Amino acid sequence: MDITLKEITIKEVVKGYKNNDESGVVGYNGKLNVRPPYQREFVYKEKERNEVINSINSDFPLNVMYWIVKDNGTYELLDGQQRTISICEYVVGNYFVNQKAFHNLTDTEQNKILNYKLLIYFCKGNDKEIQDWFKIINIAGEKLTNQELRNAIYTGQWLIDAKKHFSKTGCPAYKIAEKYMVGSPIRQEYLETVISWIISSRKEDDIREYMGKHQQDKDANELWQYFQSVIDWITRLFPKYRKEMKSIEWGFLYNKYKDNKYNSNDLEKEIQKLMEDDDVTSRTGIYEYLFDRKEKHLNIRKFSDNMKRKIYEKQKGKCKICKKHFEIEEMEADHIKPWVEGGKTIIENCQMLCKQCNREKSSK
Repeated sequence: MDITLKEITIKEVVKGYKNNDESGVVGYNGKLNVRPPYQREFVYKEKERNEVINSINSDFPLNVMYWIVKDNGTYELLDGQQRTISICEYVVGNYFVNQKAFHNLTDTEQNKILNYKLLIYFCKGNDKEIQDWFKIINIAGEKLTNQELRNAIYTGQWLIDAKKHFSKTGCPAYKIAEKYMVGSPIRQEYLETVISWIISSRKEDDIREYMGKHQQDKDANELWQYFQSVIDWITRLFPKYRKEMKSIEWGFLYNKYKDNKYNSNDLEKEIQKLMEDDDVTSRTGIYEYLFDRKEKHLNIRKFSDNMKRKIYEKQKGKCKICKKHFEIEEMEADHIKPWVEGGKTIIENCQMLCKQCNREKSSK
């Protein structure tokens, strides 16, 4: 990759600046593509954004930025998007720093900012060189997420369309499913989650395989339609929302159980009963339990060490089933009446079994 260092004033960069979800972000009199397909969304918080302006006002140098030189005479911003957008948004009047907007500054103060020289490396190379370089350079101290790194590799119309649905502030996916999703759309966590759902895997190689397979697709309609089906399935089965529904891998459940028949009223009654059960210590696990009936999801409250010792002494160290003597470390506490049948985790419902007898009882 050929690299040449140049100095570009803020006045030149801001000229022709436009920030639009549909047409993208451009500057430098329309010649600079500030957000190419491999770039992340704007992730700076107010403090970080303001520090960029404070550094300029203090004549402190900003880290060098990288622009890719295109064959048609235009440029793509490879590194420095967060700083560039912070600067441009301030100059065009979209936020203020230290209680002052740019238009409130004196001419001298404005010119100091506009004439500030940014250090820009102009880089020329092929697509692979650009993508490889993008993966290793530091983006203003913000570490790239795994999905942001994947986006840098699998650029194309499919990714552009997928990001439109899953990666923008207030994107369609956020609007219909924010209360079911964890993470941030702009850090590509929604996109990563939905890809993992549709392939039923969180493995890196599987996610890359899916993106590679669809890289040249004209749109991401398959992914978007799948996502809408998952959310529709959730809302039909569980019309009453609870906060515990936010962190569940809903796509994995949808893939396994979407064709089964369930009655939403019956499910709601059982959820309410489980929510009120003091022995259920994992409320989030209730929803998975409803499908596969595995108690491990509920993390049923265990008998305390004090309870186990009392019952062990009461049984004189003998297993309740095989009647053989064991040390307490060789035994396990068991619900006499199983929890699923209404048995509680109380001392009156506790018995000590050897590990072998407990396994055999649990397998019946």
